[in-house]
Amino acid sequence: MKKLVVFAIVCLMGCSSVEMVENYKNPDIVLFDAYKVLIVGMANDSAVRQDFETRLKKEFDKRGVEAMRSIDLFDVAFTNTKKTEKELDRLEEQLLDKDFDAILFTKVAGTEDKQTFRKIMSNLNNFYGGFKDDYMGSQGIYYDQDYYDQFKIYHAETSLYCICVGKERSLIWRGALDIKDPNNIGKTMDDYIKLVVIAMEKQDLVFRNK
Repeated sequence: MKKLVVFAIVCLMGCSSVEMVENYKNPDIVLFDAYKVLIVGMANDSAVRQDFETRLKKEFDKRGVEAMRSIDLFDVAFTNTKKTEKELDRLEEQLLDKDFDAILFTKVAGTEDKQTFRKIMSNLNNFYGGFKDDYMGSQGIYYDQDYYDQFKIYHAETSLYCICVGKERSLIWRGALDIKDPNNIGKTMDDYIKLVVIAMEKQDLVFRNK
């Protein structure tokens, strides 16, 4: 099953700036149904958070699964202050009282600066010219702004947690994704969400692959 998931994700990626690098499913879980899911997108930009949660909710709506955005549940004071473990336990009880049975939680876990040399290093093995040829072939370093590609990698994670009675926010599934220097935020969000949905569908988690 995991090979099928990876294959489907690779096919979807194409020219996308988003790549799934890790796909973990709790080995004790065969399938997982959720009837009311809280969507949490952790971001310090409220507009980005709202946009992401809205786009993801649409995928739930299309598949007939009830979902609610965290921006519709949490007030500003809740997200602006650090929470203790006890406060989160109380939140879980409140979610259970409201008939939620799962949380889909997305966050950017970190960033990493990358620099790739545009020239293919293997060409060095085939180079037998002198200084002039070497200089002429490399002088773009001085003035070509694209000679080096500068970009940033965002490491993001989406995790599915069960908040069922008798279980302590049990991890059902986690996908780790890398986002390469997004230029179009909207398209990047859509690509990200597609990868997450495919992975969950293929593993019978909340969604069913029809």
